[in-house]
Amino acid sequence: MSGSTRIADGDDGRRDRSAHLGAAEGALLLADDLVAGYVPGVNILNGCDLYVQEGELVGIIGPNGAGKSTLLKALFGLVNVRSGVVTLRGQDITGLKAHALVRKGVGFVPQTENVFPSLTIEENLQMGTFQAPKRFAERFAFVAELFPALGERRKQRAGSLSGGERQMVAMGRALMMEPSVLLLDEPSAGLSPALQDEVFIRVRQINRTGVSVVMVEQNARRCLQICDRGYVLDQGRNAYTASGKDLMDDPKVIELYLGTLAQAR
Repeated sequence: MSGSTRIADGDDGRRDRSAHLGAAEGALLLADDLVAGYVPGVNILNGCDLYVQEGELVGIIGPNGAGKSTLLKALFGLVNVRSGVVTLRGQDITGLKAHALVRKGVGFVPQTENVFPSLTIEENLQMGTFQAPKRFAERFAFVAELFPALGERRKQRAGSLSGGERQMVAMGRALMMEPSVLLLDEPSAGLSPALQDEVFIRVRQINRTGVSVVMVEQNARRCLQICDRGYVLDQGRNAYTASGKDLMDDPKVIELYLGTLAQAR
């Protein structure tokens, strides 16, 4: 797609969703017109759309409070979806519990508290296969090939690792059940610039193994540099969507979001 698509409202106040519906045909993961929130009567998502095709890396950016993390949690059944639908390969998965979603091929890495610090690296990864323990050896070999340091230090406690290393453990554990799509909530948060670069490199490596990725990020420019497509969320709705490059080059996106997000870092 060439150029950014502004998600505009029509004369009746409703959004024109035809472009989303057309492009989303055959999508691996689809979120359609989601309205969701944490407490009764207060919506964080106000008609949010997203789709992910097989093998895509999709980035979600936007100002603080835009609903980015809430969208991921809605996809993973961690927040109440009041209307709209989430489908995986055409099957309705709206509101399913986390363990059921993991079985169906959806992995999720939260921003914080995403490892068991008292457990070793190996034990953390074992937790990733608690629903299929016989797969541990096979999946551990896969993760250790992707993240060699985890294999080499498998007996080290996760609590002794750096922030960047903990992120590798968290992503590795989410990969243990061989997900078709991986949801990442601000994987670079709180890391030094060098470690942030390492995380983004690893995310791209994961994607190149065939895993589709949806990544929420405050480091908007770096996110858009590596993603195939991006969404800009604002006030719980889609504001712009396009390829990562087109969003980075869009004067309105730069003016309204990228400058503000850079200043907020």
